[in-house]
Amino acid sequence: MTTLSYEIFPPKSQVGKDNLIRTIAELKKLDPKFISVTCSNKETNFIQKTIGVTDYVQNQCDISAMVHLPAWYLNKKDVDQILYDLCKRHINQVLVLRGDTRKNLKKKGDFEHASDLISYIRQNYPDFHITGACYPEKHPESLNMVEEIQHLKFKVNSGCDQIITQFFLDNHYYYHFRELCAIAKINIPIIAGIMPVTNTRQITRILKTSTVKIPEKFKKIWTKYHDNPSVLNEIGITYAIDQIVDLVTNDVDKIHLYTMNRFKTAHKIKSNIGSLLK
Repeated sequence: MTTLSYEIFPPKSQVGKDNLIRTIAELKKLDPKFISVTCSNKETNFIQKTIGVTDYVQNQCDISAMVHLPAWYLNKKDVDQILYDLCKRHINQVLVLRGDTRKNLKKKGDFEHASDLISYIRQNYPDFHITGACYPEKHPESLNMVEEIQHLKFKVNSGCDQIITQFFLDNHYYYHFRELCAIAKINIPIIAGIMPVTNTRQITRILKTSTVKIPEKFKKIWTKYHDNPSVLNEIGITYAIDQIVDLVTNDVDKIHLYTMNRFKTAHKIKSNIGSLLK
């Protein structure tokens, strides 16, 4: 049976907080495998906000929750305190990332790579369930897919229980990546990350900041409907549904939906694929 999980992010305003509370309530109706809470490390108190939202998901809404931890911006003392707090809140799932470069934040130096933090948690806090990130179209800093898989193998051997992919718009990259992982004997679950691209702002950001390749089919859709937001929204959701149907058909049993805090999108997708998940 294929399961769906969802990603949300902490709000920046009271309006955003109200929307997030409703979003979480609506996502609960979809019976998520878990909800992950990303940390936007653009603010100095990002960890506190992230843990606060994760605590709300886990303990107020009774949904299995996962907290993101950016290795660059944490030291051992930070991690010890964070994991102590998570234990008190009965949260035992973490997604360990290296972290993005931020002008307003300095790296703390204890964990240069995600694998360093994964190893530290595995050795000192063995009861935590650790998820790592992976890149079907390779990380921007990897020279090629051979180097990408080598780094991933090291990360997995450091203590990952599972990995979640960066979102992709062409399923063939996921299938090829899955084959490479099998050859490298990376035998843990690979959760497929899907992000419904429903507006021009998202597409522009992908083109500027991401290595995710946009298929010609999607480029044609965007070119034709970029000035019609409602149509682009519907087509973006339909495109994501088609991706998920294809993944399920090809025996992918774990899918992670990057919701961008939009519960209506998640509902439309689940309503269209719900019968496939039984």
